[in-house]
Amino acid sequence: MADRLIDVARQALARAHAPYSGFRVGAALEAADGRIFSGCNVENASYGLTVCAERVAVVTAIAAGATEFRRLLIMTEAGPPAAPCGACRQVLAEFGTDLQIESRSGMEERRWSLGELLPDAFRLDGPRRGSE
Repeated sequence: MADRLIDVARQALARAHAPYSGFRVGAALEAADGRIFSGCNVENASYGLTVCAERVAVVTAIAAGATEFRRLLIMTEAGPPAAPCGACRQVLAEFGTDLQIESRSGMEERRWSLGELLPDAFRLDGPRRGSE
């Protein structure tokens, strides 16, 4: 399955719209049921409206009915491998902190759990998923 995530993330990376930063990102998010959702970053001249690849993948997955996730693969062209930004970490934490994250850039790779990257995620009272 790792190779499939790599292929999906690479395809998403090719579709990234990053004319301002030049920092293109592709993401592949694997749902608990095995479906894979992709996302790419989409920059905007009004920088605050830029959307990260990881959030695009999450929103696409939610729109398709997936709410439990196993793994996220992030792919960039420039090294070193990048971790999700703080906003993406918080959005991902909405669905649990057990998510395994792998980031690749060229031949380099890094791995984390979401809980390692965001140990004290903001939460409201309500249903909890993952290792809280």
